[in-house]
Amino acid sequence: MLDVLNQMSSLKELRHILGQSTDAKTVIVCVGNTLKGDDGAAIELYQKLAGKIKAELFDTGTVPENYIQRIIKTRPHTIVLIDVVDFGGTAGQIKVFEPEEIPEIAASTHVMSLRFFSDILKRETDSKILLTGIQPKQLGLGSGLSNPVKEAVTQLAELFIDMFGPADASSGTAAKNEN
Repeated sequence: MLDVLNQMSSLKELRHILGQSTDAKTVIVCVGNTLKGDDGAAIELYQKLAGKIKAELFDTGTVPENYIQRIIKTRPHTIVLIDVVDFGGTAGQIKVFEPEEIPEIAASTHVMSLRFFSDILKRETDSKILLTGIQPKQLGLGSGLSNPVKEAVTQLAELFIDMFGPADASSGTAAKNEN
């Protein structure tokens, strides 16, 4: 029961923070590796959101640094980074972090640490930056998403579609990782 309350609290917190900027330009950056189990969560989220929301949407795969200039050019007010983060929670738990809370040297499957990536984006855009982390259950090669992480992805997709959808022909773009 405590896990459900924690999840609701994190989603409510994210809704509250983003609710202050739904009229401003929001960019959602999905970071992950679909070959490493739950690390593909953000990419699954990207697939659920592409074409359905007004916010700018990026699938950066494991190389978010390749998208820095494209993100800067959108002139965002708020940037939401989505990735799996082992913060010691229960599998599928969602937690919102400020950039300062992200360890500078954190275990990651990505080339550039999310802390360094967020520091660059903050310096270049002066945007509000949030990391929405999903606690992974497993990161095994070729294992797919675990059920708790699939549920977290669905909850985030519903939240973002509710807040930033539906997309119309003149709003929102989706940039897919081609690496």
